[in-house]
Amino acid sequence: MNQPVTETNFLRVLGRREVLALAFGAMIGWSWVVLSGTWIFSAGTVGAILAFLFGGIVMLVIGLTYAELASALPFAGGEHIYSHRALGAGASFICTWAIILGYVSVATFEAVALPTVLDSLIPGLDKGFLWQIAGWNVYFTWVLTGVVGTLAMTILNVRGVRMTAIVQSVVVLVILIVGALFVSGALFTGEVANMQPLLKDGASGIALVLVMVPFMFVGFDTIPQAAEEIDLPFKDIGRVLIVSVLMAIAWYSLIVLGVGLVLDQAALDSAADVVTAEASEHIYGEFGSTVLLVAGLAGIITSWNAFIVGGSRAIYALAQSGLLPSFLGTLHPVYRTPRNAILLIGAFSVIGPFFGRPVLVWLVNAGGLGIVIAYAMVALSFLVLRWKEPNLDRPYIVPCGYTVGIAALILSIGLGILYLPGSPSALLWPEEWVILIGWSVLGFLLYALSRRGRVR
Repeated sequence: MNQPVTETNFLRVLGRREVLALAFGAMIGWSWVVLSGTWIFSAGTVGAILAFLFGGIVMLVIGLTYAELASALPFAGGEHIYSHRALGAGASFICTWAIILGYVSVATFEAVALPTVLDSLIPGLDKGFLWQIAGWNVYFTWVLTGVVGTLAMTILNVRGVRMTAIVQSVVVLVILIVGALFVSGALFTGEVANMQPLLKDGASGIALVLVMVPFMFVGFDTIPQAAEEIDLPFKDIGRVLIVSVLMAIAWYSLIVLGVGLVLDQAALDSAADVVTAEASEHIYGEFGSTVLLVAGLAGIITSWNAFIVGGSRAIYALAQSGLLPSFLGTLHPVYRTPRNAILLIGAFSVIGPFFGRPVLVWLVNAGGLGIVIAYAMVALSFLVLRWKEPNLDRPYIVPCGYTVGIAALILSIGLGILYLPGSPSALLWPEEWVILIGWSVLGFLLYALSRRGRVR
C-alpha cells in the first residue's frame, strides 16, 4: 500500500510573517465586503456576531487538533498525511478530496468575485450579453475579467511560493490598515439604534449565518498543507495557526459591528451587493467606498493565493500516495511547485465566471460541507493517533487533548448537520447538491483510475 511522502521536495522559504499572512489572508478574502449585509439581514447585527463568535470557537477547537498534528507531521498535504496515518488510504482520500472541494470552491468564488468588485470600481463592466442564470445577466466582458484573473493567479503560483508569499504579506497589510480605518470610523460615527433588530429570527437566523462560517474560516488549514515550505520550528507552526484563527474571529465580528452601526435596516434593504463599501461611503464619502473596494480586491488576491497553494499541495500529496493520477504529483523542474495540480485548480476556477454572481452563494454552501467533513475526519485522526501512537514526537501538545479532540469531532458533526435536509440552512436543490454530487463522482472516478493504474 502506498504511503504518504514524508521527505520534502519543496523549498523551505516561508517565515513567521509569511505563514501568518498566508492563513489570515486566506480566511478574510472578499466575503466581508459582499456578504456582511446578508449576515445582518439573516440574523441581525448581534445575531451575526454571535454566529461568528460561536463558529469561531468551533474553528479554534478544530484548529487545536490541526496545530498538534501539523507540528508532529509537518509534511505537504496536511489532512491527507494525518488521516492516512490514522485511518488508512480510503478514508484519507475522502477527507482530502472533501477539503479540496472547499479550496476549489474558494478559488472559484474569487474568480467570480473579481469582476464583481471591478464592476463596482469601473461601472459598465457588462458588455456583450451571454445568458441569464437565476435571474442574473451574464456578460462577456464580466466573464473575461474572471478568466484573465484566474490565468494570472495560476501563473503566479506556478512561478513559486516565495513570490506568492511576498505578494500575500504586502496585500494583507493593506487590508488590515483599511479595516482598522473602517471599524474606527464606524465606532465614532455610527449609532447603536441602526443595529435594530439586534437579533433576528432567533436560533434560525443564527443558523443561517453559522452555516457559512466554515467557508469563511477555511484557510488556517493552508498552513499544514504548505508545511514542507515553512522555515519555522515545528512547535511554532501550531502557534501561528491558532493566532491566525483568533485574528479572523476578531476581523469578522468587527466588520459586522461596523456595518451594523452605520447602516440601518432601510439602508441595508436598499444597499447594492458591496454593503461594506456602502457603509464606508457613509463614513468617509465616495473616497471611503473606493478605498474599501480596493481592500476587497486585495482580499480576493490573498484568499485566491492561499487556496491555490493549499489545494495544489493537497492534490500533490494524494497523487504522490497513488490516490490520484500520478501526473498530478509532479513538481516544476525550476520553481519546485506542483504545476499540474495548480493548473487543475485553475481549470476549475475558470468555469465559475460563466455562471455569474449567483454561483457565489452556491459555492459558499457546497464548499462549506466539504470543509466540515474534512474537519471531522481530522479530529477523528487526532484521537486515533493519540491512542495508536502516544509516543509520536509532538512539538506542540494540546492540553486536555482527548477532550479537545472529542469536542472538535462533535462540533464538526454538528456543523455538518446544518447542511442536511430538514435544517433551515440545508443545501439548495439542485444547484448546491449538484456541485457536491458532481465533485464526489469526479473524485470516485479519479481514485478508481489511479488505483487501477497502480494494480497494473
